[in-house]
Amino acid sequence: MKEIYFAGGCFWGVEEYFSRIKGVVETKVGYANGKVENPTYEQVCTGTTGHAETTFVKYDDTIITLNELLSKFFNIIDPTLLNRQGGDIGNQYRTGVYYIDEKDKEIIEKKIAEIQDNYSEKIVTEVCPLESFYLAEEYHQKYLKKNPNGYCHIDLSR
Repeated sequence: MKEIYFAGGCFWGVEEYFSRIKGVVETKVGYANGKVENPTYEQVCTGTTGHAETTFVKYDDTIITLNELLSKFFNIIDPTLLNRQGGDIGNQYRTGVYYIDEKDKEIIEKKIAEIQDNYSEKIVTEVCPLESFYLAEEYHQKYLKKNPNGYCHIDLSR
């Protein structure tokens, strides 16, 4: 099993989207790469913690590759928007791909270079090692499974 972390705006929809993909065996939402230990949702929403709403994805790379997951990720976000996706605005809604395996960095950067021509604006999705990840509160986990009519900024049919 391999792991990757995707920040793509509000984590509710990102988690639900990835949970439906064959080969993804686990998803969790949390707060990544900020400067506050064990932040609360309320703290992250202030924009002062440096954390991004992020979805942890554990996947079986014999079923789906990182490159395929990246294609799916970039299909549901606008990687040229800085600190926002859909109606969500703030640095906690920035886009990012956070890796734990150094070998993944090259795959991620290659995918971004490959899709850059599809955009007139520069891609601003950050690519960096995962420095920290704190699980979000339980009510955020599997939020759209618990609340099927809840807010979602992405098209889950993609």
